[in-house]
Amino acid sequence: MTVSSNETRPAVFLDRDGTIIRDVDYCGDPAQVEVFPGAADALRRLKANGYQLIIVTNQSGIARGYFSENDYRAVELEFLRQLGDDLIDDTYYCADLPEINSRRRKPAPGMIFEAQRDHHLDLARSYFIGDKTSDIECGRNAGMRTILVQTGYGAREIDCRADWIARDLAHAAEFILGVNG
Repeated sequence: MTVSSNETRPAVFLDRDGTIIRDVDYCGDPAQVEVFPGAADALRRLKANGYQLIIVTNQSGIARGYFSENDYRAVELEFLRQLGDDLIDDTYYCADLPEINSRRRKPAPGMIFEAQRDHHLDLARSYFIGDKTSDIECGRNAGMRTILVQTGYGAREIDCRADWIARDLAHAAEFILGVNG
């Protein structure tokens, strides 16, 4: 699908760890990557319905010295290999520590605004799916609708003010496609 320079498209922004893959604290080892069952199919359905798929992930393990940027990239390559070719349109990551005043680190929306510019996205027609309060706040800070998945940390997030709560990514995709289908 070709997009003119003036046309904007909707997107689904996704946290990676705990939303699409099993969350292991500070994953710097590709052998620990495990894509959740049904995640790839859910993303294929969203993509087939015209959504750009953008990963937005905090990776402070780099700044903490737990793993290198090369380790992060190796994990990302394994994640994309397991997920399947051509599903993810782009990935944005922030290595900043939580205590740093960062415009990019979630819940700040900097990475979303970068993706909006890079891919001509319409945030008003977009969603943010994640498993933490910081994901939901990030989506809200960018003016998007938000979905908390109960995978990863999501089962413990009680008062995050998500627009909707889903069991997992497949359930979130069903909701998005049902609302906009």
